[in-house]
Amino acid sequence: MTDPLLPTTPPKPPRRPMTGWAFWRQVAFWVVLALLALVGGVLHRLLYQPNVLANVDGPAYLYIQPGAKQEEVLDSLRQPGLLERPIDFVVLASLRKFGTKDNPTHPGRYTLPAGLGNLELLQLLESGRQDTLAFTLKPFHYLPQLPRQAGRQLFLDTVQLHKLLADSTYLATHFKLDTTTVRTLFIPGTLRLFWPTPAAAFLDSVAARHRRFWTAARRQQADSLKMTPVQVAVLASIVQRETAQPTDEPLIAGVYLNRLRRGQPLQADPTLLWPLHGLGTRKRVLNVDKKVDSPYNTYRHKGLPPGPITTPFPQTLDAVLHPAHHKFVFFCARPDGSGFSDFAETYADHKLNARRYWQHLDSLKIKK
Repeated sequence: MTDPLLPTTPPKPPRRPMTGWAFWRQVAFWVVLALLALVGGVLHRLLYQPNVLANVDGPAYLYIQPGAKQEEVLDSLRQPGLLERPIDFVVLASLRKFGTKDNPTHPGRYTLPAGLGNLELLQLLESGRQDTLAFTLKPFHYLPQLPRQAGRQLFLDTVQLHKLLADSTYLATHFKLDTTTVRTLFIPGTLRLFWPTPAAAFLDSVAARHRRFWTAARRQQADSLKMTPVQVAVLASIVQRETAQPTDEPLIAGVYLNRLRRGQPLQADPTLLWPLHGLGTRKRVLNVDKKVDSPYNTYRHKGLPPGPITTPFPQTLDAVLHPAHHKFVFFCARPDGSGFSDFAETYADHKLNARRYWQHLDSLKIKK
């Protein structure tokens, strides 16, 4: 029995069946909701889902040349191993008119971090925030070798660089050098540069490295030797070609400085090969080479040659600035093949060293 004192819950009215209009309105609601969820998922995938693939060899790079059009950039991004879904990026880039007149491309080298989404990638390219690369300036003997070296690492107008290096007025105005001494401007090492670098900007960066090296202390040291930075570089270029042993460089620099003080010819074999375009291709100097008519022939002309025969490393420049103090005026390669030299104060001692060297070479020929 029901307790008459307890409140009773009225029975729920029977659920009325949904009319036709209400039914279809409910269906439309859920359809719209499903479409919104679908569109939201597509947009999320298109904009934010990671698309740049991880590269086991390190970060991936995208290179955009000056004046590149949309299709050229998209073709680069279609290369295997860059994007997981290239089509998605193409769709977004087209919607934002990337690579058109209204939204042009910006040249440069761009690092593509793994896991980057399409929107972040596109914003990176639209911003023009390109990264720099480590340009390695290697020693070179002849000026035409430089544009080829630069062109292999940078997007650079090598023809324009040739013209600037041959323009005496430009070199004198910007660097106080001429077409012969401009090679002293280049100090081998690493520079941080943009991939597309104009020829003039490239030379400015090289000159900035040169200024950083030639501190007040180094210039003062050059003055104490009664030499200019250009003369130090010229002598260092000879020292660098004479030995591959860093510990011998100050000793050899001391030999040549002693000869300069005494007014003796330098008689440096590498200077004979330079005008013959033999540096890097010939190992031996012949007696006939000593007769070559060139201001670089240090057997016929006293003093330093008019320009360097290669681009010396910073440590070789420092070896000339801080030479070993001794009385040696001769040196000869040791016969043990170590790359070190034997030094002598007199010509008689030098002949003994040279005889041991040549006897060793003769013995090697007999063994062969």
